[in-house]
Amino acid sequence: MIEFTADDGVKLAAGVYGPREGEALLLLHSLGCDHHMWAPQIEALAPTMHILALDTRGHGGSAAPHGDYTLELLARDALALLDALGVARAHVCGLSLGGVMAQFLAIHAPARVGRLVLANTAARIGSAEAWRDRAATVLERGMAAIADTTMARFFSPGFHAAHPDMVAKFRAGLIATDAHGYAACSAALRDADQTADLPRIAAPTLVIGGTTDPSTPPDQASALAAAIPGARLSLLDCAHLSNIEQPDAFTAALRFHLEGAK
Repeated sequence: MIEFTADDGVKLAAGVYGPREGEALLLLHSLGCDHHMWAPQIEALAPTMHILALDTRGHGGSAAPHGDYTLELLARDALALLDALGVARAHVCGLSLGGVMAQFLAIHAPARVGRLVLANTAARIGSAEAWRDRAATVLERGMAAIADTTMARFFSPGFHAAHPDMVAKFRAGLIATDAHGYAACSAALRDADQTADLPRIAAPTLVIGGTTDPSTPPDQASALAAAIPGARLSLLDCAHLSNIEQPDAFTAALRFHLEGAK
């Protein structure tokens, strides 16, 4: 783990893995997780790639200042990580909230983005009302109030039955997330809609979706890929956390896409 400072002075954290001389890969995790969500991909890719796995503001080892966050602020945090490590350009892979952040980077900081992977995400996720309600719930009742419904979105029933220990691990991680940080990131998702800007994405893009994902269903993955020039679509048999439920297939798709840059 490393610590670094965002441009507004907030202390943030990230996991850094692999050789510095390897191609850089920035990993951006889902709401309610931290960078350890990427453990299967880090294990597979760290032998050859320089992996920068951010703990998004409000999550993990990063500080969780009170008050609403914006998508631009979260994206600036990701750029601050690249700057702290002297990385001019990185491939970017983001899932859910991380995918929304990755879209913003590709649209507004294209020189910093190599190849792009957008997993289980959309130009707009959910409704403003739903995000307001969820933020209010965690602030009033705590993170445990949303734990069961979140696990039902994260993982399919089959995965719940086959891997109860993994589900329990992610449930505990969600409950440990700072409620103010979660609510503040929910505000960023409440206000984020990048639909009109998707055609501006020039980075070679892979969109990964889950066939049973209730948060960003397959039709949203298809629409995202269709709106980005030249984007490819891969649908995996899973719910929202595709990189955990289908780690081998996810990593293979990610690796194949990134190797196209060579």
